[in-house]
Amino acid sequence: MIDMAGRYGEDVLAGDWRRRKVTPEVDAEPDLVVEDADSGFCGAVVGFEAGAVVLEDRHGKRRNFPLLPAAFLLDGRPVTLRRPTRAPVPAARRRTASGSVAVDNVRAQVAKSSRIWVEGIHDAALVERIWGDDLRIEGVVVEPLDGIDDLDADVRDFGPAPTRRLGVLVDHLVPGSKESRIVARVTSPYVLVTGHPYVDVWQAVKPAALGIAAWPVVPPGRPWKEGVCAALGVAEPADMWRHILSRVNSFADVETPLINAMERLIDFVTEPA
Repeated sequence: MIDMAGRYGEDVLAGDWRRRKVTPEVDAEPDLVVEDADSGFCGAVVGFEAGAVVLEDRHGKRRNFPLLPAAFLLDGRPVTLRRPTRAPVPAARRRTASGSVAVDNVRAQVAKSSRIWVEGIHDAALVERIWGDDLRIEGVVVEPLDGIDDLDADVRDFGPAPTRRLGVLVDHLVPGSKESRIVARVTSPYVLVTGHPYVDVWQAVKPAALGIAAWPVVPPGRPWKEGVCAALGVAEPADMWRHILSRVNSFADVETPLINAMERLIDFVTEPA
């Protein structure tokens, strides 16, 4: 009897060939969001130049990348981009509430270790209303604090590092204020504290968005929110806040200092280590 196993050895079909991964090919359609695997540059497809795909990031910066095998990541998985058989027609550019170029068919990233802190739940809700889409794509979580009196201790507990950055948005950050003295105690190079000059984040919403000429002037010594509600004839601060938030649809409804502060924080916590 012939030993077939001995004659032919191991089964040539029993190896790893069936489990070998094949990198899928994907048409580089306009507005498809991918990441260059080598550099980490993430952007939407906007065209082709000299055999390379042109990607544009959320800030409008463009870079060209060769169409090499497995050179890009789509939803975190390697893909090979190919030029569509038909010439791509640029789509109308849709904008998020923050004014960034909106991207479609992209999942929110898993949360990074970096964070953005804001002073309270109202600040967090306003930031979500305007920058929520951007932050989900970047994988950055916004966390509300209960004030900043213990900011330096909170920062030490957080443990900032090159790959674990922290951005902090502070209300009423003006020279000589209590807030400015607290912020001065935070010295880590991996922490950026920015802020706006308004007493409360409510005041960072443009009066015109609420249909009023200006925010009421509240006498010193009176709680600011209660004073605003009394002047505008609103019974409870919670009712006033719901009204404020309902009138904010985009960055155009808030003041420039808040916009600048938040854009700086997003850039800081998403900067490559």
